[in-house]
Amino acid sequence: MAPSFDWWAKESRRGTPVVVKMENPNWSMVELEGPIEDDFLMSGSPGRARDKARSKNAKQLTWVLLLKAHRAAGCLTNIASAMFGLAAVVRRRLASGRTDADNDRDAGRRGRRETENPVVKSRFYGCLKVLLWLSLLLLGFEIAAYFRGWHFGTPNLRLNYLWSTPFAVKGAFDWVYSTWIFIRVEYLAPPLQFLANACIVLFLIQSLDRLILCLGCFWIRLRKIKPVPKKGLLDLESGEKGYFPMVLVQIPMCNEKEVYQQSIAAVCNLEWPKSKMLIQILDDSDDPTTQTLIKEEVNKWQRAGARIVYRHRVIRDGYKAGNLKSAMNCNYVRDYEFVAIFDADFQPTPDFLMRTVPHFKDNEDLGLVQARWSFVNKDENLLTRLQNINLAFHFEVEQQVNGVFVNFFGFNGTAGVWRIKALEDSGGWLERTTVEDMDIAVRAHLHGWKFIFLNDVECQCELPESYEAYRKQQHRWHSGPMQLFRLCLPDIIRSKISFWKKFNLIFLFFLLRKLILPFYSFTLFCIILPMTMFIPEAELPAWVVCYIPATMSFLNILPAPKSFPFIVPYLLFENTMSVTKFNAMISGLFQLGSAYEWVVTKKSGRSSEGDLVSLVEKEVKHQRGVSVPNLDDMKEEIRQQEEKASKKKTKKKKHNRIYTKELALAFLLLTASARSLLSAQGIHFYFLLFQGISFLLVGLDLIGEQVQ
Repeated sequence: MAPSFDWWAKESRRGTPVVVKMENPNWSMVELEGPIEDDFLMSGSPGRARDKARSKNAKQLTWVLLLKAHRAAGCLTNIASAMFGLAAVVRRRLASGRTDADNDRDAGRRGRRETENPVVKSRFYGCLKVLLWLSLLLLGFEIAAYFRGWHFGTPNLRLNYLWSTPFAVKGAFDWVYSTWIFIRVEYLAPPLQFLANACIVLFLIQSLDRLILCLGCFWIRLRKIKPVPKKGLLDLESGEKGYFPMVLVQIPMCNEKEVYQQSIAAVCNLEWPKSKMLIQILDDSDDPTTQTLIKEEVNKWQRAGARIVYRHRVIRDGYKAGNLKSAMNCNYVRDYEFVAIFDADFQPTPDFLMRTVPHFKDNEDLGLVQARWSFVNKDENLLTRLQNINLAFHFEVEQQVNGVFVNFFGFNGTAGVWRIKALEDSGGWLERTTVEDMDIAVRAHLHGWKFIFLNDVECQCELPESYEAYRKQQHRWHSGPMQLFRLCLPDIIRSKISFWKKFNLIFLFFLLRKLILPFYSFTLFCIILPMTMFIPEAELPAWVVCYIPATMSFLNILPAPKSFPFIVPYLLFENTMSVTKFNAMISGLFQLGSAYEWVVTKKSGRSSEGDLVSLVEKEVKHQRGVSVPNLDDMKEEIRQQEEKASKKKTKKKKHNRIYTKELALAFLLLTASARSLLSAQGIHFYFLLFQGISFLLVGLDLIGEQVQ
């Protein structure tokens, strides 16, 4: 018998091969055979053909199921590796991090007061821990009930099951759980639902206010409304036929050796007649080295021809307000008509006074001209990007709309020019709160002075790059307005301004934007929403949890369109910061200890080198009467400081801080998200999950720069 040469045909692949590539590179490629001609032939026994087709279909189905199993295994592997990575990060943070209590003890050893009242802090944290442990207990209880058959989609179905089942046949667990349901329905759900409805109403009112502000900003852009100064600046050299009043420039600072050079250099290069401008460096530093450095810088600019003086208080009472008040008591201040104020990290452009002071010409009712801030480090990290979104909305929408339609907004404390007569008429700087800028603005408004906001005049400054610095800044910014509201409310009621201005000041400016906003943000999304997962008879609609917050975040991000990719992190981070803002609001409202604490925001000085070197590189046009600094010496000093800074960076160790309140809320929200899975609440689950992760990242100090 002749040998057969068809042995190779057993390994041949007939038909069209289908190649399926696995997403996970750890798995090999698999080929599935497509149908061949024999599958479609009807010759032979029909039953045999059907059996052959069935076997082919079963084989292909088996391969498909294997592929899906491989894909699922790959996903599980990725998730597991990500979880192990997160756990490793958490272990490192907990091992090397320092908690809030450690920070307070270190502050006490250094002789500084704590940034938060220890009694209030312990009570607030204690309440969060009670809620966390209670949620864990209820989660275990609900899981046990779920596996015993209590897994119904809605409260009505659960109650129908409860009422239709005789109590006599129930076991001990069923009796306990049914009793728990009755307690929920009769005693817990009604007050929780009432509180939720009240917060929803406040949420809708605040959202309506934000929408109206956005419409006002759109109207301003559509009609191109902007303050226009009187023409009169014709001859800078002689001052003839121009408007060049006497201007006092003040730079209050305290232990800010990272940024003092940039602000002093910027104000010394302002375009204004030399004889009509005086610069005051108001140094409240208690560090002798910093004092010496600032004195040397002032002396250098004095030798360059600038009219600049250095002042240091012996009795440093009243923080920034006390510093400014002391400076205004100098005898020579009476010769000046206006005062421009800049913080230590602000760098006004040379034409700042030329673009702001002319607005006062022939406008005797104008008390303040406020410029907008711009940020040199807005793209430094995720934290600075999120801050830029908030502040862009604050300036372009809130302050611009209020400046155009109401002629009132809160003074930002810097980058503004005051009429000295308005300051004196309003009572001057007072040390009674930590928001002396808002205090003087409210009192000036009650005395009939008007304000102008210039959205097209920018002054560069620096954003806090670490969460610790940003947290302290926000605590001061949200506790101070509540202190001020308690003090100013009787004066507002007794004032002679119109009823509409009183309503705007009391309800919109203070209550809605300073009190209600942090209250409902924390209460609704961090407390009530998790509680409704364990008490499902009280419900929060999906539009409250998802749609309206997303719409408001979209409106907030409009002034910073380049930040649209960060809209989801922005929404989550704002809710995360509500803990700090709520705590600060309560401290200020009830005059607790931490409300009167002033902590200088930590600066990194990133803008110093680049901006000062740019002054050297560009050709500056000097006029007669304007100081001309020796910028070559400045450039050499900057180079030496950069070398010293690079050496110090190798010696300094950075550490992370553990924020206990944020971590407690993270686990509370994650526990509530696990409970929401039992009732199949999709939107609520995703919101709680991602919000819990956001709290976890902030609590472990994984956002922003590390602290040295």
